[in-house]
Parts: sequence; C-alpha cells; structure tokens
Amino acid sequence: MSKSDKRDEIVRAALELIAEHGFHGAPMAMIADRAGVGAGTIYRYFENKDVLITELYREVEERMLPVIMKGYAPEGPIRERFLHLCAGLLRYFIDNPLVFRYVEQFHNSPYGVAFRRERILGEMEERFVYRELFEDGVALGMVKDLPLLVLFALALGPLLAVARDHILGFIALDDVLIARTIEACWDAVRR
Repeated sequence: MSKSDKRDEIVRAALELIAEHGFHGAPMAMIADRAGVGAGTIYRYFENKDVLITELYREVEERMLPVIMKGYAPEGPIRERFLHLCAGLLRYFIDNPLVFRYVEQFHNSPYGVAFRRERILGEMEERFVYRELFEDGVALGMVKDLPLLVLFALALGPLLAVARDHILGFIALDDVLIARTIEACWDAVRR
C-alpha cells in the first residue's frame, strides 16, 4: 500500500468509525485496525486524534463543496442561489449519510464550535458561500434583516433535521418533498 493509499484508508476508517461510534468511541487503535495499518502509522500522517478529526472535516468539506457548487450562479437572483445551495447540501447529505453523521457530530462538538464561530461570524480570507448569500440577500432587501446565526438556523436547521430523519428512515425524501422543504426554508428567511 502506497503512502497516499495508507492515508486515504486512515481517513476512510476514521470517517466510518466516528460516524458509527462518535469521537470518543473511535480510538486511534480502532481506526488503525479498520484502516489495516499499524497504530503508529496514523501518527506519521496526523500528529494526534484532534488533528485527524479537524483534517478529516476539512477534507470532507473539500469534497462536498464542488458538488454543491456545481452549476451555481454567484451573481444570480438570491432566491435561485438559495434554492441551489440548499438543494445541493440536502442531496449531498442524503447521498452520503456517513459524511452527514460525521459533519453533524463535528458541528455539535468542541471541535466544531471554534470552526463554526470563525466560519459564520469571523473575518475569513476565503468567503463562505452561505454567509455571502445571506449578506447579499439582506443588503438587497430580499432576506430578513436578522443576525446571521438566526438566518442559518431558519434556513439550514430544518434541512439538517429532514436529512437526519431521511437517513434514519423516518421519512422518505423524494424530489418533490425536497423542493417543497427547501421552499419552506426560503419562506422562513425571505423578506
């Protein structure tokens, strides 16, 4: 197994185990065993578990963003941009339930708090597309003038809840229900 393959296997194993068992239920030895590498091998790629967890999140986001952004028109109307981004996010999570479970755990843990605070409220060198959408929408009078965190909760909170319920088998999201759900989220934030 090449160096690149070993790292990829470690990342894959970490994603699976953390999604299944949580951060504390996935010790490094278990990750190494699932990846088919020695426990010490992980430390060649990741200084410690905290670094592995945050790097894994960055890699997940790097894979997710191009899928969500495909066909996105950053200069288009606010409503269409909103519908596009929300549909992309919801469909990505439906198609990648392990990623969804990992991202949800990450954002609801101490690992994700600082990252989320910086992403939503901080000054970032790289623009965050959802934040930019809401700022543009407020400036143009298309979105309610509410704090960003409230807009995120109103728009993305329901999407995460229905993605979770779909993944758990409580609801079956089809194209029509996805579109209606996203429209309801738009109704919550539009002016």
